[in-house]
Amino acid sequence: MKKELKVGFDLDGVILYNPARVARPILALFRKLFIHKPKSHFYIPQSSVEKLFWFLLHKTSFKPAYGYKRLINLVKNKKIKAYLITGRYSSLKSDFIDWTDKLDAKSVFTKVLYNKNNKQPHKFKEDMIKKYNLDVFVDDNWDIVQLLSEKKRKALTILWITNFLDQTILFPNKFRSLNQVIDYLEKKLKF
Repeated sequence: MKKELKVGFDLDGVILYNPARVARPILALFRKLFIHKPKSHFYIPQSSVEKLFWFLLHKTSFKPAYGYKRLINLVKNKKIKAYLITGRYSSLKSDFIDWTDKLDAKSVFTKVLYNKNNKQPHKFKEDMIKKYNLDVFVDDNWDIVQLLSEKKRKALTILWITNFLDQTILFPNKFRSLNQVIDYLEKKLKF
């Protein structure tokens, strides 16, 4: 019997539909021009005002992505073991718990993990990928995809959900939606 594929999924922009993710290249350019932080350093909100802004920003993730029901079926049919791994910081704990309840995530995902210790998001995801020995990881943030690709294990496949502003970036496993990722996984599993 073939072993189940272990697949990690980010939350915002992957499991949850988030139309605001198209702003990523604009924000990256702003950061490069005005803030001069390396792509390996992500902003962590500190003050109450910053945390409120971050909370409101994450409200743009407002419904499950198209393809989530198909993901549930892959799990129910024991084709994959799914892991929900989000870089969301501790200040977003209540919204994260609300979403995991709405998604019935604990019955779908083997592990449901958020960045409660406020590590750099790519570092947190890298640690969880190693800890749970994942075969595949799906993310929508190009900076995180790049950083994970630089340090990935040979057996790990990284899938990127892109947007129309990033479509010219070359990457071997680039998709436009969770639904396309599920198509890829089904093909990989030879349905």
